[in-house]
Amino acid sequence: MENYALTIKTKEKEGVLGEITDIISSFGINISYAHVYVEQVGLGNVNLELDDVEDIDKLKKELLSLDSVIDLNCYGSLNDIFGKRVIIFGGGAQVSAVANGAIIEADRHNIRGERISVDTIPLVGEENIAEAVDALSRLHRVGVLVLAGSLMGGKIAEAVRKTKEDKDLIVISLNMPGTVVEEADLVVTDPTQAGVMAVMAIASTAVFDVKRLKAKGKNKF
Repeated sequence: MENYALTIKTKEKEGVLGEITDIISSFGINISYAHVYVEQVGLGNVNLELDDVEDIDKLKKELLSLDSVIDLNCYGSLNDIFGKRVIIFGGGAQVSAVANGAIIEADRHNIRGERISVDTIPLVGEENIAEAVDALSRLHRVGVLVLAGSLMGGKIAEAVRKTKEDKDLIVISLNMPGTVVEEADLVVTDPTQAGVMAVMAIASTAVFDVKRLKAKGKNKF
């Protein structure tokens, strides 16, 4: 069994998504991610990530037999191509330093067969960062979040708490004033080291467990 991504062009009409998912369900396949949008008037686009597919050719044939399906393309899954994601939010200088450590460490693991990607966005302001953290619950493949700034608390800490309740997510924070450090799984003083430890926390090729550190009360470095 393998994982695949399907991009399906469809007629824009009622019930199309239900027809597609009914066929996929009949194969006993799990849909791990879905993105549906109207490409243009009368034309829809359905992007699906599928887990544990036994016969992709038979599935494609049945989907193409639907009157509502115009075209279908099959790709390797995003999990297989881009792998787990490290997300870094915060101020520009700190984000750059964290990203530097994360990219160097990810390269070391990816050479050994891992797939880890690093995404960064310099953000300032409590509202902007809190909004970005809250959106992580809707973002695909996120394994770890690094908060890189000089002061974070309030709505950001609330967003971190809520997101961790909704999603299996490791949160690493730089050592800074504010209540975010109380919500983080790991607090690291050096930003480059924070990036390195973020990758190690989600890499299957690393022997590092943030939860074990928390259990021993050693979550600050």
